[in-house]
Amino acid sequence: MEAILLNWFPPNPILAVLLSLTLNIIVAISGILPSAFITAGNIVFFGFEAGLLVSITGEAAGAIVSFVLYRKGLIKLSSNFKKSESKLLQKLKNTAGAEAVLLVLALRILPFIPSGAVTLTAAYSKMKLLSFSIASTLGKIPSLFIEAYSTNQLLSLELELQLGVILLLFILANSYYLIKRKYKRKK
Repeated sequence: MEAILLNWFPPNPILAVLLSLTLNIIVAISGILPSAFITAGNIVFFGFEAGLLVSITGEAAGAIVSFVLYRKGLIKLSSNFKKSESKLLQKLKNTAGAEAVLLVLALRILPFIPSGAVTLTAAYSKMKLLSFSIASTLGKIPSLFIEAYSTNQLLSLELELQLGVILLLFILANSYYLIKRKYKRKK
């Protein structure tokens, strides 16, 4: 597994950092792609501490770039999406100042709220870029630490166990999706 992740990165550390940052920005702009594989690659290539730092920097850069792009024009595309059902996201849309900063901070820490939804909603709000950048980055640190630590622990397992854990997570995620979809149909 580690060999696969190492093949993603060029041997030059500066180019590897630039690649990681670029991939994080692309993932953030998409709003739906997971960044866990980038974090895993960073941990394998740079080691735990440096990989975590690169991941935090990449997530922060991705959030900032996507915030600016959403605010400057991509939010027009969001008119095709359903209105958010989350009361917290609706509250963020109508806030500014310290309240908006605290909401973004809280929403970034919560693992079940998609990062792209938080960024898109914050872009709709009256929140300033600097406030968003600080709150978003600080909120991402705990979740990235947990993700990096989990990845580090997973990579220390034998290949068969790694594949088993990944398969189990895949099954759990699909089961959650199917149950959620079935529940929505009943409503």
